[in-house]
Amino acid sequence: MSEDNLSRLYITADKTVLDALKQMDRVAKKLLILVDEESTYQNLISVGDLQRAVINNVPLSAKIAELKIDAKWVCNKSDSFSHIKRTMAKIRCDFMPVVDEHNNVIAIHYWNNVFGGADRYKSKVCKAIPVVIMAGGKGTRLKPISNVLPKPLTPVGERTILEEIIDQFQAVGCDKFHLSVNYKKELIQYFVDGFKSDDYSIDYVCESKPLGTAGSLALLRDKIDNTFFVTNCDILINQNLDEVLGYHRRNCNKITLIAALKHHKLSYGTLKTGDDGVLLALEEKPEFTFKINTGVYLLEPEVFEFLQDDEYMDITDLIETVKNSGGQVGVFPISDKSWMDIGEWPEYIKTVHSLSDDDNFNGLIFN
Repeated sequence: MSEDNLSRLYITADKTVLDALKQMDRVAKKLLILVDEESTYQNLISVGDLQRAVINNVPLSAKIAELKIDAKWVCNKSDSFSHIKRTMAKIRCDFMPVVDEHNNVIAIHYWNNVFGGADRYKSKVCKAIPVVIMAGGKGTRLKPISNVLPKPLTPVGERTILEEIIDQFQAVGCDKFHLSVNYKKELIQYFVDGFKSDDYSIDYVCESKPLGTAGSLALLRDKIDNTFFVTNCDILINQNLDEVLGYHRRNCNKITLIAALKHHKLSYGTLKTGDDGVLLALEEKPEFTFKINTGVYLLEPEVFEFLQDDEYMDITDLIETVKNSGGQVGVFPISDKSWMDIGEWPEYIKTVHSLSDDDNFNGLIFN
């Protein structure tokens, strides 16, 4: 393996949390190799390490050296390939570095190269978790295509976005889906019946009128009695959902939102002034990072208590109501490029390009 291919996975402890998240996005991996100034192996840093830091309000500007990172598995030059393969299978790692007696990285074994098309991650915890897909919207931001096709049937490559979403959740063990439909519901059901397999069930929840992203959940109060996912039908995320579920349950959340860390760099310098317009500080083209609601949630069935039958309600209003009543609402962060949105044309085009590039978004939810 060339030094360039190795070094693209290297990161030093003087880099920030934000630097690490951006680098993971660039290399399309959830793991980086922590090295010193001489490129000598020190440890591995995972996206989970970074997510835990963000959840604990560690600033994105904090240095990696400030984080508590447990020692990770690594293989040695003397290890046989069969040992390396068994180790990778045991911990389901994205890749496994091999180091020599001086802690120099001499090789990297990638999951896809070692195991081919085998799933790197197969959830057991998520198996009993039902999924509600909000598929009733008109997709007005995607006109003119939505004049013909409802948003869930928007093509991404040779498949529809709805097929991609179902496959993502099915890959982590989910086998019970509820589709909330309204606009062109007959067409949606016709297409779904055409691609559906016997490995999962689909229940259609038909709104008599638009009820919003939370209002239609009231129609499911007698069908769901445990923790459940809710997702919009125009987004894809690249995240291990077992970790989200673990966070949700450890913190006894009533609702957990998955949030993408979106970066925005101003094209102009900013000025901070004091009394009489005195210049206090100047910052050239500053960059800001915001937590953006991705449209994927985990909810507890207790939220049904806050819903009225046949009453319009957006999920953001439900979240506020639950929060104001004392229910805990948590936020689980994912990196910028771990979220794809097809709701608007520019994002739709980027998503189609990314899905056609195996290196950029391979594996989707749990890679």
